[in-house]
Formats: sequence, structure tokens, C-alpha cells
Amino acid sequence: MARHRRAAGHRGFTLIELLVVIALIAVAAGVASLALRDGSQVQLEREAERLAALLEGARAEARSAQLPARWEPTTGVDSDGTDFRFIGLPPSPDRPSHWMADGVTVDIVGSLAVRLGPEPLIGAQRIVLRLGDQRVDLATDGLGPFTIVSGGPP
Repeated sequence: MARHRRAAGHRGFTLIELLVVIALIAVAAGVASLALRDGSQVQLEREAERLAALLEGARAEARSAQLPARWEPTTGVDSDGTDFRFIGLPPSPDRPSHWMADGVTVDIVGSLAVRLGPEPLIGAQRIVLRLGDQRVDLATDGLGPFTIVSGGPP
């Protein structure tokens, strides 16, 4: 009876197989790190989306009631305990006046307040929101709604 002899083969992985596995792990780690976002950037984008919705609601209210309305951030000595206010609109307990996150700062480019109405064309306006070292810009061309745009100069 003939015995089957097993060839004395090497056990283990080849160099190519190891390199392929390492490359796959590196790609997966890279994708995972890109998927992780800075928490303050996410919070600031939420604030910007919320502010855009508030401004558009106030703009529609100002136009429908023919009220000269504006929005302005409140800071410093004249602050009444709010972060921002709508001037010219009737008081509403449903209208927010605080940021959801602490530390949000606002710059209105070229003005102290954002004009909301009653005119349908309000002129181009830009608002810069900052939280820490993050920045988000909101802008309108005066006819369209306020939207998040890519930031200008830091």
C-alpha cells in the first residue's frame, strides 16, 4: 500500500496577503476618521439652520403684516438677558431669543442688524456665526431665503 506523503508546505500568510489586509485596515481607519465630525461644528450648523428658519419665519410675518422688522444680536451693556431679538414684530412667547449652545458669537457683515421687511426685496445680507474656532455663514441675496453658504475669509 502506498502511503500518501504530504508535501512539507509552509504554514501562514504570504507577504502579499498581509499587505492587502494592512491596506484594508488603513482605508477603513481613514474613512472612520473622516466620518467623525467636530462636535462644535455640528452644533454651530444646527444653530445656523435654526437661525435661518427663524429669520425666514420673521421675514414672512413682517411682509404679511407690513411691519418694518429687523433681527439683531444682543451683547454687552444694552443686553436684556437674551442672545438676540426681533425688533418691530409683535412679542411672541414661541419666538426663541437664546442660542441652544453657549459661546455662539455673531457678526453681521456691514451692519448692526438684519433687515427683514416689510419690503419683499431686503438687499443682500450675510451673518457670520462662530463657536470656538468654527465658523458658519448665513446669507441671502435679498430675494431668496437665508441659507448656509461656504464661509468667506476667516
